[in-house]
Amino acid sequence: ISGYLNRHPSSSSQSFPLSFTDKCNSLAECEVDSWAIVFIIQSQSNTFHVRQAERQKADLLKQAHSLVEVSLEPGLGSMTFFSYNYEWFLGKHLHDEDSTIIHHYAFAENPSIFKYPDFSAGWALSIPLVVRLGNKVKQEPLKSDFTIDLKHEVALYIWDNGKGPNLTAVPELCTEPKDSPQALLCATTLSNHPTQCGKPVNKDDIFVAVKTCKKFHTERVPVIKKTWEKEALYLEYYSDYADPSIPTINLGVPNTERGHCGKTFAILQRFLSSAVPDTKWLVIVDDDTLINLPRLRALLGCYDPSEPVCLGERYGYGLSQGGYSYITGGGGMVFSREAVLQLLDSGCKCYSNDAPDDMVLGMCLNALNLPVTHSPLFHQARPEDYSKDFLAHQVPISFHKHWNIDPVAVFNKWLKEDFRSNASDGLNKRTKTEL
Repeated sequence: ISGYLNRHPSSSSQSFPLSFTDKCNSLAECEVDSWAIVFIIQSQSNTFHVRQAERQKADLLKQAHSLVEVSLEPGLGSMTFFSYNYEWFLGKHLHDEDSTIIHHYAFAENPSIFKYPDFSAGWALSIPLVVRLGNKVKQEPLKSDFTIDLKHEVALYIWDNGKGPNLTAVPELCTEPKDSPQALLCATTLSNHPTQCGKPVNKDDIFVAVKTCKKFHTERVPVIKKTWEKEALYLEYYSDYADPSIPTINLGVPNTERGHCGKTFAILQRFLSSAVPDTKWLVIVDDDTLINLPRLRALLGCYDPSEPVCLGERYGYGLSQGGYSYITGGGGMVFSREAVLQLLDSGCKCYSNDAPDDMVLGMCLNALNLPVTHSPLFHQARPEDYSKDFLAHQVPISFHKHWNIDPVAVFNKWLKEDFRSNASDGLNKRTKTEL
């Protein structure tokens, strides 16, 4: 290991020299020239995530400054090293058991054959691969309109129909808890301590809006009532038909088979009116969204409602051609009151009642230069549409769709809490708080 630290000018990355070779039991045995590793911290514009990134950056710099020598303790076996003059794509393997809509049903005949990285463990590219990909991006603009699951799409882009490298599994890139015995040789681990956030927000800080329609009053609404409705202090169902038995509220917007933009904007306007309680947060969900509100309350403790916060699972449209990010609606869209105020004050509106509400909101947020904040704990699809290893270290907040599943059973397996426990335990009761 070289004894100096080479500062990188970017606020989101740092570099320091480190040598690799094909296989050796310690770096002392490696006789190649030193070269720089550039750490890229993937973060977001929101204040909470900026603070998280700064802490991560400081920790990496502290570790780099303290490096004098690296060797393996006796009896720990050998670590994995790679020659730095080859194209390497390194990470912890994820794969699909079945073809899934979130990956556009790729590799439908054998989905498990394709491996993509778990970003939670970190991932790495060798410099030769970075250089080639950089030139490729300049020469061949990205073709995909929609960005849905970045880790899978990055792996596809690098693989390039077999012309580029496959992902190589690296056992030192881990999603084990930091203090577990399995993490002894891990270069990356997951924290099993609560994230430095405030207390969970109160029940009376959240207003929940459920979008439904008459044809689903007897099919989907009863699922909500059986599962998560009890955890909402303020909740209203918005439909094209006023049914006092539920009850539902008719906002005067005809039901549409897709899009629902008119209904969503009517909800935003109602949220700011005197017709509903004055709360700090608005949560908009579909009638087939399954959600854990105690976990959401814990997550919202990380965010400042006086800021324009727009939170959920982030998708992208036309990002390589100056497009925009948006919160996909099925997993739930969360807005601070300030965000709703700025959206409506801007004059943002639907171009038709059946326009895609989440995408129209994304265009408006982009025009206002307001960030869309992503959390991997929200899910646009069903649990079976995600890699088992990906979900294994999550404490999920939501899933979406009742298609070919028992939604109550799915809720009980993935989202049901012991309601006797403290709400603050909801997000941190397992090994990982992944924000």
